[in-house]
Amino acid sequence: MLTEVGAIPLEVPRDRNGKFDPRIVPRHARRVAGFNEAIVSLYAKGLTTGEIRAHLGEIYGVEVSRDLISRVTDAVAEELAAWQSRPLDRICPVLLIDAIFVKIRDGSVANRPVYVALGINCHGDRDVLGLWAGTGGEGAKAWMAILAELRNRGVEDVCIVACDGLKGLPEAIEEIWPAATVQQCVVHLVRASLRYASKKYWSQLAKDLRGIYTAPTEAAAKQRFAEFEHTWGGRYPAIIRLWRSSWERFTPFLAFPPEIRKIVYTTNAIESLNSRFRQATRRRGHFPDEHAALKVLCLVIRTPIKNRANVTGATPGWKEALNSLTMYYGDRITLN
Repeated sequence: MLTEVGAIPLEVPRDRNGKFDPRIVPRHARRVAGFNEAIVSLYAKGLTTGEIRAHLGEIYGVEVSRDLISRVTDAVAEELAAWQSRPLDRICPVLLIDAIFVKIRDGSVANRPVYVALGINCHGDRDVLGLWAGTGGEGAKAWMAILAELRNRGVEDVCIVACDGLKGLPEAIEEIWPAATVQQCVVHLVRASLRYASKKYWSQLAKDLRGIYTAPTEAAAKQRFAEFEHTWGGRYPAIIRLWRSSWERFTPFLAFPPEIRKIVYTTNAIESLNSRFRQATRRRGHFPDEHAALKVLCLVIRTPIKNRANVTGATPGWKEALNSLTMYYGDRITLN
């Protein structure tokens, strides 16, 4: 028996009638309770099988094969498959979508996108609806297939979809859910703007851009944008072009009250999740295949961090937002 103090030989007395059921050490057990959980926890934190093997050797004083570690973590595979195909709620008031790039070996090591969809249901509960490994770069065509899968799993209607400025993505969303409001993530738009500017101007640019996306109405936002163009247009015309081309997808949330705005103006909920993904994947270098990558990311989702808000769970201020959503979308919002 592998325990915290090393390997302990057990001599189990014979039970002639075969009715005795051990409680402390179950039948055929070879590892103390919590041993497998420790392996899964370390794997979720991004440790490789070699690092886990070394750690268990230091803590338990036993030699554990990499094959054993792989078998323990492979138990997550069945859960992952069931989780990826589970039925979903018919109505999704808010859907946030984004992608993170992970190094995966497919002949050669390459950066591949992992698509992430996070939904907020009518009760305000946030839930990661799925993870999908893509090939090449992030593309609207891949997103369209993923959104179609979500619809096939039960999501018949989405009120608001927040996404980045990927070309062709709004059209893909509207093809799947024609009545959806597509909102470009304002944080992504601001970040894209700062890429065109010198760092010494970032703070002032961010301050001036904030005046645009916090405007009380679209008319006020247009006026503030005109002032921004007058101030910065000569130095950074590329930023002006970027905002003009994104204006149609940037402005929908300006029609909403603050309760809805703070939920849909950014995909920060997914950005927070992506931050945890990066922590778990950074030290590994790369994954041998996409299955191994998705297994680690799935474990990250289901493993909460102590003293930190979880990416899934209740949405703060949801009741106020729900009342506003009901005013705008009427019978499309149901609590059944």
